[in-house]
Amino acid sequence: MSEDTPELSAETVVDGAVPSQPVISPDGRWVAYVVAPVGRREERRLCALWVAAVDGGSPPWKLTAGTAADFRPRWAPDSASVFFLSDRAGSRQLHRIRLGGGEAEALTDWRGEVSDARPLADDRLVAVVATDEPTGEDERRRAERDDAFVWGRQLRPARLRLLDLATGELRTVDGLGDRHVVEVAARPDGHALAVISWVSPEIEPGVITNELHVVDPETGAVDDLGQIRTEAGWPAWWQDGGSWHLAYMAMPELYSSSAVYDVAVPADAAGHRDLTEGMAVCPTSLVQVTDGPPLALFADGLDTAIYRLDPGLLRFRRVSARGGLVDSLTASRTGEVIAALASTSYEPMNVHAGPPGGPLARLSDTQPALRAIRWGTQERLSYRASDGLGLDGLLIVPPGRGRADGPFPLITWVHGGPYSRYSDQLMLAPHAPGQWLAAAGYAVFLPNPRGGRGHGRDFAAAVAGSVGGAEWTDITSGIDLLIAEGVADPGRLGIGGASHGGFMGAWAIGQTDRFKAAIMVAGISDWGMLAATGEWGTLDAALSGSGGWEGTGPHPHDQVSPVSFASKIRTPVLIVHGEDDTNVPVSQAIYFHRALSWYGAEHELVIYPREGHGLVERNHQLDLLRRTRAWFDRWLGDEASDGSPGR
Repeated sequence: MSEDTPELSAETVVDGAVPSQPVISPDGRWVAYVVAPVGRREERRLCALWVAAVDGGSPPWKLTAGTAADFRPRWAPDSASVFFLSDRAGSRQLHRIRLGGGEAEALTDWRGEVSDARPLADDRLVAVVATDEPTGEDERRRAERDDAFVWGRQLRPARLRLLDLATGELRTVDGLGDRHVVEVAARPDGHALAVISWVSPEIEPGVITNELHVVDPETGAVDDLGQIRTEAGWPAWWQDGGSWHLAYMAMPELYSSSAVYDVAVPADAAGHRDLTEGMAVCPTSLVQVTDGPPLALFADGLDTAIYRLDPGLLRFRRVSARGGLVDSLTASRTGEVIAALASTSYEPMNVHAGPPGGPLARLSDTQPALRAIRWGTQERLSYRASDGLGLDGLLIVPPGRGRADGPFPLITWVHGGPYSRYSDQLMLAPHAPGQWLAAAGYAVFLPNPRGGRGHGRDFAAAVAGSVGGAEWTDITSGIDLLIAEGVADPGRLGIGGASHGGFMGAWAIGQTDRFKAAIMVAGISDWGMLAATGEWGTLDAALSGSGGWEGTGPHPHDQVSPVSFASKIRTPVLIVHGEDDTNVPVSQAIYFHRALSWYGAEHELVIYPREGHGLVERNHQLDLLRRTRAWFDRWLGDEASDGSPGR
């Protein structure tokens, strides 16, 4: 390596800043976005609002100081100011700041939790989503620690409220009852709001109890459009002639690809129509366009495509294809200019803007130091599963090396979800350490087994009720191919991943001893316990086939739980978990640790205090990166290999 080429360090990975939440101004001239450090140093998250000119005529500038958590920007209808949420006053409140800068103006002083806001077209009202303020009795009970609660009632629902900017009055829309508001979209004319609600704030049963409503902001009258499918979101208004429609995304079945639905307002006999049935790509976001039909992003294998709804056919037509990952799409009033986050093989995530069908120019540059890094060569893979199904993925080999320099020690790092994917983007994060491991001399295999997005609805739904089955053989088919092609050393194979990828790492070493080391990050060891204690509850039982309450067993989930195979494990495994994880509780890690201890299996359990399902604190991220590399070095390094392949 050249003396002028800096080495990729753990600090390089976590000390950079990343953009998020881009939103383009209605006039299409500006993009506001959030910039935050990768790793949090402070007790609370700090982030700033930035603004960039779409035409690139001036460099981006910092709109807020970054001394508080300033996030979720929303443009005023006249494109002259930005509304945003901030905890600068202690609690999270709605603020507004002029495009030219100056002091931000606090618009609310609400003692409940404010979670979202949407300015209406006439600039008089703002739709605000917030929980109720605590009552005197609530405060007494908290002060006296007289705070027992009935399960299911401990969380306050977020309610729709309307802020009058002239008077500061915050009026609650009572017609939604106690339903928990999760998303709001203002109709372009300002005369109606689309609202998606849950029966309660809890993820389970919330995400399977979605209802769609239309609210009159002047009168508060509510028109219920009925229950809609699982994990609904992204409501978008559009007009066909003189008739209004609402499009939205939802999963037609648990753990399948999302679909885009459409309903006329008021609803007609056709009801809610599925607009994406039969498509070989998967919608990831839906964006309202004031003066036209909505735009959408679709995961398309390793890439991303932009589509526009054809009002006449009620089908989506492709506008353009984009290499790698495009996310967080936002559109101007006319839809002629868009902005989004984008990343490719060797370029980190940044804000880009341009026409939907043309090139997108990079506007932000939050990690310029990364350009000096010499990256591992990232290659697209295309191969067949054992049953002939077409699959894709990525291979990263060490910097300055090629396939011909193999075989390399190979680490397979499985993505989470399972409804996620690897796109052809820069793989540089504490939880997705592809380039970090490649820099240490490893080849890294990033597979996209069935169950993920990017290949249509049937592909995504294939693992529901049967995790660890075909998705596992999809992964081993890729590993076998890389061994046969001379890329991977069969005697030095490692595997790992986070969340569902952590499950796959633990599952793998219970099925074979061909792997010399494994890492399980926030992974599942027992699916029945996850259904009992995880925040997704019975939805996780749909993945594993049972919850444990169906009778005395044996249960289907026992057959796909790594802990059931603990007696067979001979592979050293590093188990890491956040202590406060509510998605996959830390009990999953402890249970696996106890099972492995019982059978004397080589392993190490590391728990990160204050962390949830993903690590956010800088020192914890540094530790995970270094510990990950050290674990594989210990078991896959030259001195650890006896040259013999596993079974």
